[in-house]
Amino acid sequence: LVHPPMLTSAILSNDPDGSFPKSVFIGGGGELATAREVLRHKSVERVVMVDLDEKVIEVCKRYLPEWGGDAVCADPRFELVVGDAHAYMINTKETFDVIIMDISDPIEAGPGIMLYTKEFYEHAVTRLNPHGVFVTQSGSADSIPPTHSKEMLCFAPIYSTLKNVFDCVVPYTSSIPSFAGDWGFNMAFNNPQKGDQLQIDKISPEKIDELIDKRITHMKDVVGQKCGE
Repeated sequence: LVHPPMLTSAILSNDPDGSFPKSVFIGGGGELATAREVLRHKSVERVVMVDLDEKVIEVCKRYLPEWGGDAVCADPRFELVVGDAHAYMINTKETFDVIIMDISDPIEAGPGIMLYTKEFYEHAVTRLNPHGVFVTQSGSADSIPPTHSKEMLCFAPIYSTLKNVFDCVVPYTSSIPSFAGDWGFNMAFNNPQKGDQLQIDKISPEKIDELIDKRITHMKDVVGQKCGE
């Protein structure tokens, strides 16, 4: 899988004081693969995942266990909430080091449209801890736009909307064969020290590989454990 690691790359960004993210919110992510990738990071102490579709979660647990399944649900750091991610974020008083939006595209009248608005991003800022990072999937990023759906052309608009809220926004893409092209993501954060621009996009591939080797671990298989048990 390419998509989940691309979303969770934000968690590699350590705070200036040398600490690492401990609390993570995931909006969507029903197949559990994004949660699986987050939980591989040793610093993480709490993960809250809110997804609207309980059926998708159960089907993925049953037929795609290698994507996360019961091993994720059995992890004591993981909390699953079946519900509306937008409503949860509006109502929660909890703050997080990382917010990850693994949701559907902003299709008009679709279930995820309200999670791409300027108003939601402004609220998300209030749910981030100092030096917190917000990252969202951002639709197709092909150099040749798809002709069958103009609604897929959301990569640049999402970047522009985030740029109106956050000090720093880093757009990035990856080729995802199962999506039949390049896919876009946007990472955003506020810089507590104005004028001291963080050059995350300047980190070398070698340095990223080094961080990954130090930070992640393989998840142990858990047999017979299910969410809610």
